[in-house]
Amino acid sequence: MNRRAFIKLLGLGLAGFTLRPASELVGAPQAGHGGEKKWAMLVDLNACVKKGECTDCISACHRIHNVPNFNDTNHEIKWIWTAPFSDVFPEQQHLHVNERLSQRPVLVLCNHCESPPCVPVCPTKATFQRSDGLVMMDFHRCIGCRYCMAACPYGSRSFNWQDPRPALAKINEAFPTRTKGVVEKCSFCDERLAKGLIPACVEACKEKGLFFGDLNNPDSRIRRILAKRFVIRRKPELGTNPKVYYLV
Repeated sequence: MNRRAFIKLLGLGLAGFTLRPASELVGAPQAGHGGEKKWAMLVDLNACVKKGECTDCISACHRIHNVPNFNDTNHEIKWIWTAPFSDVFPEQQHLHVNERLSQRPVLVLCNHCESPPCVPVCPTKATFQRSDGLVMMDFHRCIGCRYCMAACPYGSRSFNWQDPRPALAKINEAFPTRTKGVVEKCSFCDERLAKGLIPACVEACKEKGLFFGDLNNPDSRIRRILAKRFVIRRKPELGTNPKVYYLV
């Protein structure tokens, strides 16, 4: 039996019999961190269109989180990226859709769903959900089975087919690098939230096209916008209740 098979077998055994919740383990944020908050993000599609091909938010996210650039779409690692409107919102395809929006790429990332399908399929609890709604990854517990990737209907997870470190021009020592055989994704910058900061992508957006806040706070800016403006979400028919909203 090789090392990978042994670790996978051991992980499955522990998950079924003796495993404590991932949030209690070293390297996993404590459950309940953030209190009664429910974090969400809002993307203003019109602001993104105005800026054109801006990638400030993507660059900021990938830089601080040590996301490698393999220059290979087959091995691509992405926490936040753009995709065609028709792929992101297939249910919005109709004759009179706003061409200004539909012809531009749409910013996408992990939706941190209220009912995340990726969580229950993880055999080692490397993927888990915090009480503040964040869907997290414990890189140390991931055995690379990729069940979470198969379960995610948004394609928001990436798998390290090779060691990502050689593909990093500069390593941010404040954030852990991953290893070959590990799944990774956007975390809504939980490490920044713990310090009272907003996600790096939101901070980097010069057009102020990204908003982030607490859905449980009726006075938060994101709640005020959601109450007044029309928004759409990705594949709402699936019942996952995404926490990324798009302002149209």
